[in-house]
Amino acid sequence: MRKNTFARAYLIWLMIFVAIPLLLIAFYAFTVTETGQVSFSFDNFRRFLNPIYLKVLVRSIELALKSTILCLLLGYPLAYIIARESENRKRIMLLLIVIPMWMNFLLRTYAWSTLLGKNGLINIILGKFGLGPYQLLYTDGAVLLGMVYNFLPFMVLPIHSVLTKMSPRLFEAASDLGATKLETFKRVTFPMSIPGILSGVSMVFIPAMSTFVISNILGGNKYNLIGNVIEQQFRWTGDWHFGSSMSIILMVFILITMAFTNKFGGDMSERGGLF
Repeated sequence: MRKNTFARAYLIWLMIFVAIPLLLIAFYAFTVTETGQVSFSFDNFRRFLNPIYLKVLVRSIELALKSTILCLLLGYPLAYIIARESENRKRIMLLLIVIPMWMNFLLRTYAWSTLLGKNGLINIILGKFGLGPYQLLYTDGAVLLGMVYNFLPFMVLPIHSVLTKMSPRLFEAASDLGATKLETFKRVTFPMSIPGILSGVSMVFIPAMSTFVISNILGGNKYNLIGNVIEQQFRWTGDWHFGSSMSIILMVFILITMAFTNKFGGDMSERGGLF
């Protein structure tokens, strides 16, 4: 009885905070209001085909891909190093990665706006060497930096989790068979870490695709992403129908990303790796 009660409470929670909001978004996305009457229409989606909005979508995908690739290039070696450390050092290093996540997301992003400003710490240090000041803030680079900084832990942690679960006997067996450290990494470590990589890619690409806070603060509203346009429709323009249609389009991209990573991860598991 108690389990059924908890299950019902969970279902009620899902209905109120997940299912009903999604249904409302779908309702607004596929309807328009004219002369006080609501009617079914695809006009909101046709409006999104305007080159202005398509350009914003392409920019959002581009920045999300760049931030995901950078997080992978930085996160994998870091996760690999942490996984090879002793337990005490491993805990300390993981704590250093997690501690910034305890701070408010907005505060972390505002801190970078202070560092990157014309009178910020970075330009002050460069000025000591006779360089600058440079326009570091309100650029694509600043937005990309903010994404990498905020989302890097989401790449490191899942990869580290997979690497630490690998049995040392696998590496011993590879060594006994004459494999070098590089060959062991290529044929054992990397293929077996693919699930962690795919999980990290999903956890970075999805929030990077939908973020609007980072681009607002570090981009200065000059580099609007799809998340910014959606926010503007709901908060300032008041066009909930168009904003909902863009939300549906964004959700489709997110679902495609999740389906791709799940399928690719399943294929790698069935083949036993890449090599």
